[in-house]
Amino acid sequence: MIVKKFYYVITIQYLGYRFHGWQKQPNVKTLHLMVDRTLNFILEGKPFKSLCAGRTDAMVSAENAAFELFLSEPLKDEKAFLTLFNYNLPQDIRALDIKEVDEKFNIIQHSKTKEYHYLFTYGAKCHPFCAPIMTTILDDLNIDIMKQGAKLFEGEHYFKSYCYKPTNTGVYDREILRCELIDNRIYKANYFPEKSYLLRVRGKGFMRNQIRLMMGALIDLGKGNLKLEDIKKSLLPDSEIKMNYIAPASGLILKYIDFD
Repeated sequence: MIVKKFYYVITIQYLGYRFHGWQKQPNVKTLHLMVDRTLNFILEGKPFKSLCAGRTDAMVSAENAAFELFLSEPLKDEKAFLTLFNYNLPQDIRALDIKEVDEKFNIIQHSKTKEYHYLFTYGAKCHPFCAPIMTTILDDLNIDIMKQGAKLFEGEHYFKSYCYKPTNTGVYDREILRCELIDNRIYKANYFPEKSYLLRVRGKGFMRNQIRLMMGALIDLGKGNLKLEDIKKSLLPDSEIKMNYIAPASGLILKYIDFD
């Protein structure tokens, strides 16, 4: 007998500061663990499976992430389910939306575009409340040259230099649809420094630590440790240049994910 399944995509947002990333791991608190614990409770032990659109690293946050929920019975009231889910989730995770999809939808393989933001400031120690979502670089930075460096990432390039522990068999030709460093006018709080900045990156596929390695290269560029020519060379086909500075995770935010 073929058992019919039911499929739902749930959009969520979360502050990643106290979590060891999305994926379940032994003896640590992860987002997937907390989501599944909550689902198990509100579904009263009925069978289910959850699958995320993409993993985030420890301490990385998301304003708009998504996971697929697989059930053997349909939800009677999606709105009531979402309300109950939020009531039982910890306060640093919130469900935004739920919609039913068919069996042809695959949340991992389905074509999607993601936009990441990296929030940072420099020059002076910040209020401790900034720590969960903003990176502070205590050294002086040349923001103008960092803005020039960010634009070099746009387009199709060879990004092996920006992949954590690359192999000789990986596919490193990727396209960045948008990459710009701008003044931060999106995230605000009364304890934020007077001036902060945002790296905004949009693309269809990112490798492990790619955004943080790109940000790390820009920070080194701003400090004078790298030149624009170094970044240009790192993006050339078959480049073996290694970018070793991975920017701190807590400044990285998944802004949105769009399924094409």
